[in-house]
Amino acid sequence: MSRAWTLFTAVTVLSVQLCTGSEHCVIWSSAGPAVQLGSSFEMYCTFDCKCQWSMFIDDVRKPQRHKQLNSTTIYYNVANITKKRTFSCQCMCNGARDYPCGMDISAGYPPERPENMSCIYQVKDNKRRVVSCTWNRGRDTFLWGNSVLWLRTGYENHTDRPVDYKVSTKGVGWSSANIPVSHSVEWISVWVEAQNRLGSAVSIPVNYTLWDIALPSTPALGQPGCFSRECTIQVKQSVQTPHLEIQYRAEERAWTSSPDVFLQTSGTEMLQEGVQNCSISSLEPYTLYHFRARSKFSTGLWSPWSANIPSWTQEEAPAKELDVWFAESASDFKSLRVYWKELNISAARGRIVEYKVQVDGQSSGSVFIANLSAEARNHSVPFCADCEVKVWACNSRGPSPPARITSHHTQVKVQQVEPPQDVQVTADNRSSVAISWRKRATAAPPAAYVVVEWYPEGLKLEELRWVRLGGNDNHTVVTGIKPFECYEGAVHVFYNDSSVSRTRFTGVTTLTSAPEAGPSVQETVEESQVTVTWTEIPRSQRGGCVTKYTIYLEVGRKQPQLFSVPASERTHVIKDLSPAGYSLWMTASTAEGEGRAGQTVHFFIQLAALMLMVLMCLYHVPAVKHRLWVYFQCLMPDVVPDPANSKWAKECTQEKGKMMNFKLQLSDSIVTEEEEEPVLVDVEELPKPSSDVSSRVLIPETQPAPALYPLTNYIKSLSHDSDSSDHTHTSLDTNTTVDYISSHGLGNMEEEEEEEEEEEEEEEFAGMLGFFPTHNIFIDPMEFGGKLTLNAVKIDCSDFFLSEQ
Repeated sequence: MSRAWTLFTAVTVLSVQLCTGSEHCVIWSSAGPAVQLGSSFEMYCTFDCKCQWSMFIDDVRKPQRHKQLNSTTIYYNVANITKKRTFSCQCMCNGARDYPCGMDISAGYPPERPENMSCIYQVKDNKRRVVSCTWNRGRDTFLWGNSVLWLRTGYENHTDRPVDYKVSTKGVGWSSANIPVSHSVEWISVWVEAQNRLGSAVSIPVNYTLWDIALPSTPALGQPGCFSRECTIQVKQSVQTPHLEIQYRAEERAWTSSPDVFLQTSGTEMLQEGVQNCSISSLEPYTLYHFRARSKFSTGLWSPWSANIPSWTQEEAPAKELDVWFAESASDFKSLRVYWKELNISAARGRIVEYKVQVDGQSSGSVFIANLSAEARNHSVPFCADCEVKVWACNSRGPSPPARITSHHTQVKVQQVEPPQDVQVTADNRSSVAISWRKRATAAPPAAYVVVEWYPEGLKLEELRWVRLGGNDNHTVVTGIKPFECYEGAVHVFYNDSSVSRTRFTGVTTLTSAPEAGPSVQETVEESQVTVTWTEIPRSQRGGCVTKYTIYLEVGRKQPQLFSVPASERTHVIKDLSPAGYSLWMTASTAEGEGRAGQTVHFFIQLAALMLMVLMCLYHVPAVKHRLWVYFQCLMPDVVPDPANSKWAKECTQEKGKMMNFKLQLSDSIVTEEEEEPVLVDVEELPKPSSDVSSRVLIPETQPAPALYPLTNYIKSLSHDSDSSDHTHTSLDTNTTVDYISSHGLGNMEEEEEEEEEEEEEEEFAGMLGFFPTHNIFIDPMEFGGKLTLNAVKIDCSDFFLSEQ
């Protein structure tokens, strides 16, 4: 019967189409145009032509293997359909294709029962009332469908008939519908019927009393007018409600409800119909607040929140003193550098426009005042022992309370208390360290507050940072520590204005590596020692805290000699170096190890410097001193005067009858004015024969008598007393021996013998060591054994180094 009915339908449709002449085939489905996903059915095609028949699915280029029902109809079995498909049939006669016939088959599910029905009663104004309902359609049907919302209204003892409102639906999710209602409606009953081509489903009816679901419109806020601690806001409502809530919050804070308008609006001022003036108090000065509002009837629901409206409260003078600290320069004890931190918004109570720094003396009054810009964070001020430093922050409404500074060396009355014990510094991570300490049990007064300061090594004035803590605190965590940077600092415990203790810490770093470079070295050589000075490695190449320096001193190719120097030193002296050429370089070390070597410098220790030192020491020996003086006289280029102009020659001219012989002797010498060389004579010293003869001149004989002393080629100068007449016997011929009788007589014979002994000692000593002065020869007076009266002496040094006979 089913197939017969199908054939009847096909024949009927074909007859109609053939009558109209529109197509030569008819296509239909045994399950209709929409089927459930995963189902099976048959597709049929009936033709009016006797040619070749074909059936296609989606792609008309690939014919399907169909079956033939009769002489005019073919069919195709579709199994487990998973999506929407398009089926078509076509007839081909004599190689020509006829127009195809086709049909779209939709696949999906019948609708599920709608769930989670929810409705609200929106009171738009005094005239417009709307019931808005939402529901969940359930799973996606993959088919177009309709949802019909049925609404039955009632008031007093009367009930209206249901009214339907259709809503087109597809897909998964929520659907909604708005239905206007009269203001006289008291209760409603609602349900939803979902429909598509595969079926329908109806939800469970839900009943509401309208005022239980009444929802007023969202209030509208005007721009607030604010003082320093209070703001007034205009609130506009389309329908007056008995409840109005206004909330406010500062940036990054939680919302706070205003207690003045949370429950009732009876305290608000009604400006006009629907407009109220609401006051919000307990606010903070100079703070950006955001405001919002919502309203509610006596029953029902709160309206949605209004949009956020921002506004600033006005300024007040700062309520808190600045957090100040100071740094004392290691070289300048005439000034302090004062530092301060910026106040937060709540403490500043306004925009800071300037800072004021003042130094007051107890007896001299104000000695320093400076007004600084709002960007300033430190300033250098002079100090005196009885002075007090004050710092203020100022905004448009006035200054803050003064912050006072007590320096360790500016206040004479400051009493140093035993410092805190066991200061421990531990790196927490790459950018922070934990600092802890323990207060001494002997500290009498309780601590008022604690200040922990830290800064990169050597940059106290430039990058000082600190934190102020309570008196009972014993640890803190400081952040912003740069890796591979060495820090130092101190823990200051203040017990009162005149009692403070301090413990320093050094060598703080989070990450450490060996130095990337060595120190820059400069050497200074002095005799047998070298002074090494160096500069610090650039901070970017230190790798953390330097623990020590190492000096490498190399001579030749021998193993270098090492000198370890503390990290705090910048100079080192190496003594007692032997004469040689040296190479020197340095390295720096951290906790991770020794770094790279710096540049190499070369220097020499000279032998001459050592010899000069020995000469200066030996010059204290009298015999050596005498021989050196004679040696240097030989090297002097000064012109020696003629002995004829000496004092003894002038005295000889005064003796009658002797001048002629003197001239005759002079005539034997061939001397011209052009000759510049003086005549050298041999001088021989003879002992004094008798005490009654003071002096006399001896005429040389043809055969000179044997000399008591060895002959020398120099003229010996002796000084004589002013009241005695001395005669020096001189020969113009260098081969002539002249006897000389010393004016000192026999009494100086012992001195001459002593001189001879000294000369012998001198020769032995000089033969071993040479001539070595021990101190400045031009400062010490020269001493000689005999005294001559020649004004000047021409010395022939040709035989100076000849050995004596």
